[in-house]
Formats: sequence, C-alpha cells, structure tokens
Amino acid sequence: MKYTKKDAKAYSRQTMKGIWAAALTPFTETLAIDEEGVRRNFDHWIEDLKIDGFFVAGKQGEFFSMSLEERKRSFDLAVEACDGRAQTIMSCSDQNMDVVIDLARHAQKAGADYIVVHAPILHFFKEQDETLYNYYRTIADKVDIGIALWSHPDSGYLMSPELCNRLADIENVVAIKYSVPRPMYTELNRLAGDRILVSTASEEEWLDNILELGWQLYLCSSPPYLIQSKHDLRMREYTDLAFRGEADKARALRDSLDPVRAALKGTRPAEKPHAHQKYWQDLLGQVGGAVRPPLLSLTEEEKRATRAAFEACGLKMS
Repeated sequence: MKYTKKDAKAYSRQTMKGIWAAALTPFTETLAIDEEGVRRNFDHWIEDLKIDGFFVAGKQGEFFSMSLEERKRSFDLAVEACDGRAQTIMSCSDQNMDVVIDLARHAQKAGADYIVVHAPILHFFKEQDETLYNYYRTIADKVDIGIALWSHPDSGYLMSPELCNRLADIENVVAIKYSVPRPMYTELNRLAGDRILVSTASEEEWLDNILELGWQLYLCSSPPYLIQSKHDLRMREYTDLAFRGEADKARALRDSLDPVRAALKGTRPAEKPHAHQKYWQDLLGQVGGAVRPPLLSLTEEEKRATRAAFEACGLKMS
C-alpha cells in the first residue's frame, strides 16, 4: 500500500480526486471474462478519456454473476491495466462477511488504492444502526486499506446521515458513495465532510456538487465513458472548469450534453441496463461484450433504436 492505515484519510484527501468511473465487465461469447477487452477499455478510458479512477467489479461490473476467483482476477487485471496511471477502488461487497474480508485482503495485497463495501441486505430490523456500525467496524479492523461506504436503495434501506457520520470516525473509512436524495448527502457533507469524502453517482448533479458543496470526487457510475469519446471530452472539460471556479462556462458545457444524456437514457430498457450500456460501448468503439445470465440481452429492435439515438445525439466521434 502507498499509505499506512493511520494515514488513510489524509492520503485519500490528497489523491482521491476527479472523475472515477464504475467499470462494466466485458464477457466473451462463451461468457468468460474478456481479459484483452478489459485491457483495451482501461487504456482508452485512461489515455483518451482522462478518467482518474475506477470502481471495479461492482454492480455495473456484474459481480453477482462472478465466482470469488473471477472477482479477484478482476482486481488483478485492473491494477495491472492502470499501472500507476489511474487509481482503483475494488468492490468487495457480499452478503457473507468472510467473503468481504477475503476480497478486501486480496485487493490490499494486489495493490488496489481503496475498497468499497455496500451496506448489506438485512433480514431483521432491530438495532439496525448498531448492526451496521458493527458490520463496518469489523471489516475495518481486519484490513489496513482505505474503505468507502456505499448506501443505496437496493439494500432495502438507506443509511442515515447520522449513522454515516458516526462511521466516518473509523480510522480507515475514507469516503462514501451515497446514492440517496440530495438533502441527505448535503446533510452528511455538513456533518462529516471534514473526515470522509462524500459523493454520489449522479452525473447530472456532479457540477452543482462541485460548485455548491466543494466536492472533489465523482464516485461513480458509467457516464464518464458513455457520454464521452476520444474527440468529445465535455464531462472532463466541465469538471476542470468547475474546479477552476469558471462556473458559467462549466454549466454551459454541462448543459450541452443534454441530448447525449437523453439518447442514452431514453433508449435504455428498464430491465436491461447492463446490456444497453454494453451495446452503447460497442457503438463507441469500446469492448462491451455479452451479459451473463440472468441478465437480459437487447433485442434487435432495441439495438436499432439505440443505434439511431446514438447517431443523432451529437457526440463527436471524429
């Protein structure tokens, strides 16, 4: 590791910055991990799209369809592909705490910069906050690597700002991906912004959160590589403008991406987000690949509609 456990918060404050993307995992036609495709995507994302960090083997990456060894291999591939050019945060989420800790230790040994662990699905509702505090406290005690919390509706509940504020006191808890309504993450930013980096996955809210809340980190979803191309870096550019305090220019550039956002979201079947995003990657010249069961693939009609919207959205490809 590049830092000690006691220095995790300070190190993250200095280096955990900019645009971080949640990586989709390309699979071959036989549903094996497309390792060459992984490397090609990372090279493009880093060198051409200037993305600063990557969330690996999370929900976007279909971790739920992977074996434990495949998840570990995904960590290794990402560290090797980034090769010091970008940072990594490895998703160690699982319902089994032993698996979480095993993955966390592997990520630490492999050279990852951080790990992220989402709030588990709970099958009981007594002393929920104490249970969750004990959950993260136990994981943090077992590893030295910096930990990001992750609260989102898929868990069946949202962790309160007050609980997250308490968790922020844990020595190696450094950040949170807080997929909640804006008033909740604004309150957490007020309570704990001096101890953890607060972020959310909404690209539409990213600019306002830089300008109004002083955020330094977009953590993270797929827009950084879906609404940009080698010849069209408007998300990177509006982010850098906002960091320099050029708010009006940043807003104008952010708003100019509305047709791209509308095309991407307007053609995405609600039950097929992974397949749709992977097909959009293919249209961009990236390696999308197949989805694993039980996820559903796009129909030919859905592909035609997506391709037409992609070609008309105004994203510059050359």
